Amino acid sequence: MKAGKLAALGAALLIGAAPAWAEAPSAAPGAARIADTATDEARLMALFRDDARREDALDPLALIYRGTAPDPAALRRLFTDSQLRAQRGSVIQSLALLRRIDRRRLGAERQISYDVFLAAKREEAEWLRPDSIALTAVRPFNHFGGLHIEFPSLMAKDGAVKYEDSADYRTNLALIRAFPTVLDNAVARFRQGLASGVVESRLTTANMIAQIDALLAQSPEQSPFYSPVREFSAGIAASEQPALRAAYGAAIRDEVLPAYRRLRAFLNDEYLPAAREQVGIAAMKGGPGLYRRYAGRQTTLPVEPEVIHQLGLAEVARIQTGMDQVKRELGYGGTLKSFFDVIRTDPRYHPKTREELARGFAEAARQVDALVPQYFSRLPKTRLAIEPYPAYREKFEAGGSYNQGAPDGSRPGVFFYNTFDLPSRFLTGITTLYLHEGAPGHHFQISLAQEDASLPDFQRFGGNNAYVEGWALYAETLGYPMGFYKDPLQHWGTLDDEMLRAMRLVVDTGLHAKGWSREQAIDYMLANSGMGKSDATAEVERYIAWPGQALSYKIGALTIQRLRKKAETALGPRFDIRAFHDQVLGSGALPLPILEAKIDRWIAARKAG
Repeated sequence: MKAGKLAALGAALLIGAAPAWAEAPSAAPGAARIADTATDEARLMALFRDDARREDALDPLALIYRGTAPDPAALRRLFTDSQLRAQRGSVIQSLALLRRIDRRRLGAERQISYDVFLAAKREEAEWLRPDSIALTAVRPFNHFGGLHIEFPSLMAKDGAVKYEDSADYRTNLALIRAFPTVLDNAVARFRQGLASGVVESRLTTANMIAQIDALLAQSPEQSPFYSPVREFSAGIAASEQPALRAAYGAAIRDEVLPAYRRLRAFLNDEYLPAAREQVGIAAMKGGPGLYRRYAGRQTTLPVEPEVIHQLGLAEVARIQTGMDQVKRELGYGGTLKSFFDVIRTDPRYHPKTREELARGFAEAARQVDALVPQYFSRLPKTRLAIEPYPAYREKFEAGGSYNQGAPDGSRPGVFFYNTFDLPSRFLTGITTLYLHEGAPGHHFQISLAQEDASLPDFQRFGGNNAYVEGWALYAETLGYPMGFYKDPLQHWGTLDDEMLRAMRLVVDTGLHAKGWSREQAIDYMLANSGMGKSDATAEVERYIAWPGQALSYKIGALTIQRLRKKAETALGPRFDIRAFHDQVLGSGALPLPILEAKIDRWIAARKAG
């Protein structure tokens, strides 16, 4: 299917009604107060604030990511029925209040906010239906981004929370002490899945056990949870340090590590023997329909797995044509498939040391910083740091990722790169990986949204993968006009990364809709790209753990590229790349149909002006 038809599939995204159970009576709690506000726009913003207040109380992890410590009691409610009931009640209330507001009387930006909010609440309502919960809540996490491995990073000294004074230390200690309850709640959810026959794969379960083993192999003093008291912040008096050190050590030794041991014993002794052998979600009870819903959520479009599979095959063939040309520029006359083996094995394409990777990313950052003002009129205030993954995480991570900074700029965004198994890392991918994860990719998009206080919180901090990952992949293509890909080594790298996103369309649908095995998926990626086996394995195991997410990159990027082409054609000499980027980035992460409607209005206004 051509890229131009993909976004058109989303035209009906906002047409369907919310499920019947979510249609609350108009007299929802708080409705009268908001209904009495003077204007529709004021009532809408009051609704957004009210919803954000309720959502913050129900999503302690979001608060932690934003650098705010939540109530430990809210953390303890994760993975419980009481939390689900509260989430349902909040969605019902917000939909009822939204029906009282006349969209036609709103300004253009607030109409976008209305549309995004409505789409988000309808999606939440769908995923909170009992039939959805029965397939999702009983699988609380797996090895990719699971809370068992993510929470230690969040609470570490260099994580998301602040350790500036003794109050911070004691507040964060209370969160650490609440975390064992969260792990026990997760075990209870996994048990429900065992009873209903809705279980994770043996692969993801074995990987979780390995991750827990890596954490348990550390002494309490080596734990990420202990890092705040290994080296205290300057604001902590020497007289306070012994008591804090003892309290953190006791919490880790007596509460946190025993909870990890309980989780590990359950997963290994009870869950693993019952986990499903097949890795694809279609092999799970209720899986085929669930995969279609995952694909729709991740792309914000009503897509069909077979259509996406065929699009992926076409993109793979197109990119291979470009690869064949760059291969010749690199002085190789053999077949493309044989060059993939050369790329994997020739030492000149791989870093010899971790320091070599660090220098490469630092140089890419310097070059990008010099050029971005030509393409962007607004730059983030939040600083971008470049760091390797911590050793306990790197084996299970992709080649790179981004952690958002604090909205006030007090904590930088972090581009993490992977130094595990250096012979499988590539010097060719340095530029494109930095453009994607760092600037102007995730760091620009996420930071600019967070820093814009005029946006409602759900636009500042929320989003969807099709937009977020689509933007980051689109950002890679800016390396062409910036001149980075005149170097055939880096040109090969960006084609190889684009190939990865095209292969994702094939492999994700292959795994979850066509019954592919893990080995079949890895073999496909190795046969059609120059990526190393470690990367291919990590990628495939990520797709297994996160069905549908891998579809978002290419679908989102193709949509943004198509919208830019539409604007360039319609506006001719009036087209301004910086103004176009302002429009794409200026309202937070939008569902693709809403983004397209916004760009269409901008094109019409520029033509009229």
